[in-house]
Amino acid sequence: MAAGIVALSFVALLYLIELVDVIVPADLDMGGVTARSLSGLDGILWAPLLHHGWSHLFANTVPVLVFAFLAMAGGIGQWVAVTATIWIVGGLGVWLTAPAGVVTVGASGLAFGWLAFLLVRGIFNRSIAQLLVAVVLMFIWGGMLWGVLPGNPGISWQGHLFGALGGVLAAWIVARTDKTKAAKTPGSLGA
Repeated sequence: MAAGIVALSFVALLYLIELVDVIVPADLDMGGVTARSLSGLDGILWAPLLHHGWSHLFANTVPVLVFAFLAMAGGIGQWVAVTATIWIVGGLGVWLTAPAGVVTVGASGLAFGWLAFLLVRGIFNRSIAQLLVAVVLMFIWGGMLWGVLPGNPGISWQGHLFGALGGVLAAWIVARTDKTKAAKTPGSLGA
């Protein structure tokens, strides 16, 4: 229940921000990541919350809802840590590699990160249940992974790629943390 509320609240926030962007005469989208610009670094914080119009936001809505919800299986605290890792790694990757002067916005980097997290966490955790979820996700959403490759003008493959790499890193960190906790718990077998 809490996972659903958090996922829906996050998406509602994205819609509220887009509505403000449409109503207010300021161009909020200019607050995204501007590659290799010192002033563009703060865009790392704002870019996933901003979208280039309603169609951009609509395209991100279902993946963000589904993957955010599923990524909360380990609890809200873990989800916040996973999301922060994806957010920062994705943003820094865009800042380092996107074309100069281009402003990048959108939550698709988060969606790719959560998907990557969900796809690989079972490998790091050696969990059959998580691997089964990964197989189902790969079957339904696997085609989305082509978005990490360059080729579609106007779409930040850098955001997708580095968001996904952030998701893999987050899965690895979560698995290491879980193993450390298990090793410190009395009566458990450490790995």
